Amino acid sequence: MRTENCLVELGTEELPPKALKSLGEAFATQFEAALTQADISFDSVSWFAAPRRLAVYVSALAEGQADKVVEKRGPAVSAAFDADGNPTKAAQGWARGNGIEVSDAERLVTDKGEWLLHKAHVPGKTIAELLEDLINQAVSKLPIPKPMRWGNYTTQFIRPVHTLCVLYGSEVVNVSVLGLASGRTVQGHRFHGEARFELDHADNYAAALEQQYVLADFEARKDKVRQQLEDAAKGLSLTPDYSEDLLEEIASLVEWPVVLQAGFDKAFLDVPKEALIYTMKDDQKYVPLLDADGNLSNTFLFVSNIESQDASQVISGNEKVIRPRLADAEFFFNSDKKATLESRLESLESVLFQKQLGTLKEKSERISALAGFIATQINANETQAARAGLLAKTDLMSNMVMEFPDVQGVMGKYYALNDGEEAPVAEALYEQYMPRFAGDALPSSGVSASVALADKLDTLVGIFGIGQLPKGDKDPFALRRAAIGVLRIITELSLPLDLNTLVAKAAEVYGDKLSNQDAQSQVVDFVLGRFTALLQDQNIAIDVIQAVAARRPTMPADYLARVNAVAAFKALDESEALAAANKRVANILAKQNVAETNEVSISVDLLTEDAEKALYTALEAAQKQVNEALVSQDYQRILTTLATLREVIDAFFDNVMVMAEDEAVKQNRLALLSLLRQLFLTTADISILAKS
Repeated sequence: MRTENCLVELGTEELPPKALKSLGEAFATQFEAALTQADISFDSVSWFAAPRRLAVYVSALAEGQADKVVEKRGPAVSAAFDADGNPTKAAQGWARGNGIEVSDAERLVTDKGEWLLHKAHVPGKTIAELLEDLINQAVSKLPIPKPMRWGNYTTQFIRPVHTLCVLYGSEVVNVSVLGLASGRTVQGHRFHGEARFELDHADNYAAALEQQYVLADFEARKDKVRQQLEDAAKGLSLTPDYSEDLLEEIASLVEWPVVLQAGFDKAFLDVPKEALIYTMKDDQKYVPLLDADGNLSNTFLFVSNIESQDASQVISGNEKVIRPRLADAEFFFNSDKKATLESRLESLESVLFQKQLGTLKEKSERISALAGFIATQINANETQAARAGLLAKTDLMSNMVMEFPDVQGVMGKYYALNDGEEAPVAEALYEQYMPRFAGDALPSSGVSASVALADKLDTLVGIFGIGQLPKGDKDPFALRRAAIGVLRIITELSLPLDLNTLVAKAAEVYGDKLSNQDAQSQVVDFVLGRFTALLQDQNIAIDVIQAVAARRPTMPADYLARVNAVAAFKALDESEALAAANKRVANILAKQNVAETNEVSISVDLLTEDAEKALYTALEAAQKQVNEALVSQDYQRILTTLATLREVIDAFFDNVMVMAEDEAVKQNRLALLSLLRQLFLTTADISILAKS
């Protein structure tokens, strides 16, 4: 069957930059799914996305579906003919529906009986017949939260669509999408290229557009922006400060990227650099430049969509745009410094944290109390932690943060230092929100960690306490992120904190505001539940995590120590046999209704078999070592010690009948197994590692 490369392009008005990449990826994904469902063969589907276009390119697309033979089974032969061998109405109706006579039907014979059978030849449809529906399917499934109408059209899309190019090789495929008839017309660059031009072949799409000053390949365009930024910064002996998100947004704003250099008055550098960087990046999509010490330069880079014959005019225009924004930041900073953070506490009374949980001032007072308590648990400065907790939200009432919300915490630090607050207090105001996202840095001191934990735990306990648990993907208070933050801070800083204790203290600080009686246990379970995803991201096997989770340790650092120990144990040669033995022991004890207890009484006089005597002796020796290791929570040593029991455990099961006729002997042997089980459970439920 003939194959050709196929191109489908929607020529639009400027698409939302933050959505461009996801639209391009979704277009390719949905179109590929539609082709697959239609059973049309192809090699691959790739995508293009630029500010004024979305396109998919399908390589080696078959010119149509392959012909099929479809087997249509009819009634059973016993029901298809009467006693005289004449076709019944059921057989005649089935045959008529298939356009054949009953006599033309074949027979399908199976071990369950015999049926009438018709093998229908179904010719495949051509790509010309199918493409319109396939494109419309893909377009209808694009992630467009707010579609719009334009002109007299009744169709809707994320932005007005002006051209539709659909080529199968060099041939135009006649389709109608979003009210437009297809052709070979494509839009060039808005200023440098032809308004519209004719594309001769699907294979020439990217090259033809490049001649029209359009880099249609999103990733290639992004890489060009990156390279130009790096080259320009290197020439200045500076470092460009951009994230991948900013780079993608810039690449979504331009079709022909040209990096230019501009500057602003050095006097603005007296303003905290974070505020200046925020307004440059977020408002203007400029790229700040930093020196080797991380200080902000008054030179910055920006990306233009044109190659100007007089670049100085473009540069001057951008400098004029940024100047008033920086002036605003300077004004806010200077005016904010006239009032202390402490003086802003009362203004927090006017802002609700949550209707049932009170104001931001009340939250600040709770954070203060909880942060002071946590500081005592980790040998941090209680006074500094309580002070930082009290001032934690005051910068939200500053002019700077109201104008530039992303600098909350950052400005708190600067204003605290300006007020003469102690350095650890000021740093805690900045670090209270850490970690903000996956992989983000953690608080750098005990005081900062105390405040960061207090803030997150106050939110978790409060929202659970009024019964507003997160459901599905709805998590308006970012409780999942808060829980992961709690776990990361405690485990990565190795803090000796127990979730039960922390949550109970947070609930106590709330007083009578909480109505959900199960809130404390629910919060602990919720936080521990985040451990699974966190550990799986670190390539920890799920059965290892489940083995530890079964014991429900509530000290996150202890939980992690157990996980690491079980992971190391699982790698031992003895682990599989010991896991299986644990599972066997657990099943025996469960069937005999033996309660799980640390108090196990074994009568030495009732040990009659050599194998059970050897197991008892080995367990006594192991128990001493386990108790010593438990003091330092050295779970790896515990499991390594227990791994030496493999031979005596195997010998016990090979030579001893647990269910002895003598009831006293039987109970003694069950007690011996219970002791074995309890020793392993000091770390985790190793039986979960056993293969099903």
